[in-house]
Amino acid sequence: MAKSKPAGVTGLEYLLAPTTPTAALGVVSGDDGFVRHEVIAVLRERLVGNDDTDGGLQWHSFNGAEADWPSLADTVNTRSLFGGGKSIAYVDEADTFVTRYRDQLEGYAASPSNGVILLSVKSLPGNTRLAKRVAEFGLHVRCETPTRGPEVAKHRRSAARWLVERAGAEHNVELTAEAVELLFDRLPLNLGVLDQEVARLALLVGENRRIDPRLVDQEVGGWRTRTAWDMIDAAVEGRAADALTQLDRLLLAGEQPIGLLAQLSSTLRRFAAAADDIQASEQRGRRIGLQQALEAAGVVRFKLQDAERQLRLIGRARAMRLAEWTLEADLAMKGYDSSPTRSRVQLERLIVRLSREAVIPA
Repeated sequence: MAKSKPAGVTGLEYLLAPTTPTAALGVVSGDDGFVRHEVIAVLRERLVGNDDTDGGLQWHSFNGAEADWPSLADTVNTRSLFGGGKSIAYVDEADTFVTRYRDQLEGYAASPSNGVILLSVKSLPGNTRLAKRVAEFGLHVRCETPTRGPEVAKHRRSAARWLVERAGAEHNVELTAEAVELLFDRLPLNLGVLDQEVARLALLVGENRRIDPRLVDQEVGGWRTRTAWDMIDAAVEGRAADALTQLDRLLLAGEQPIGLLAQLSSTLRRFAAAADDIQASEQRGRRIGLQQALEAAGVVRFKLQDAERQLRLIGRARAMRLAEWTLEADLAMKGYDSSPTRSRVQLERLIVRLSREAVIPA
């Protein structure tokens, strides 16, 4: 039996195509606090507009730890003396509130009054009766951090589109697609972190009002970021001793092996995809250039020349094993080698495998 699709929409889906909710009960859930905050801000604008005078009379905020059901019910059942739309009762950090008043919320979803109840929670398990009532009668916006491959890829595409739109609307700058990809490579896939970095870069643009890869390359990341890239460059160029020295510096500074593997794997997977594309093309009787294959694999144009040189240094035999080696290290770090010491060994092993002096097993 196929797995059912989670109810509702994701936070980025809503931010990219916001609608005015018609349901009387809305839930914004998930562990990504920044996205939840942005979704709530858009929902407020959609429900009461930007005018703080009338809007402030319709929008009533409650703290989830202190709110009680009678106060909330009075709010959504009371019409404004000054006319206007519905009364909205917004409950922030509402997890404990939901636990206390689950029955009342389930009833309200099926038989609402004139007002709207909007809840911001960290979790709303899909197998609960309330979640099913919200899916049937209400609005559910999910702001979880994705973990599975397809979900991460989709989230990344949506995040790129949102960042580009945000840069234009909020900062009056053009954020190029290549600059976004470089930001993804250098920073965690956390929309709040990325948004802050774009805001900072917007202050540094020239007269062209453009954030391009060169600006990102010059300005993003402190010594840890640059050291991580030095480690990656040394590893893919087969300079194992240099790469291991940089790895030691990063680990002593508090970096986690699994995070460093993710950065290294991001580069290696692109090289593996390019090598696979080249071999597949040759089997079909045609040839493609290294830069063409690397660009198709997701390498930004700004880095194509460096990437071509590095892939030549890796060589075809190693390149065809990169996907296998990175997957093996990833599984080990998330399984039997999850401790920091053993995770470090997995990273060192991968670096040594890339060394020019290493013998590739058959």
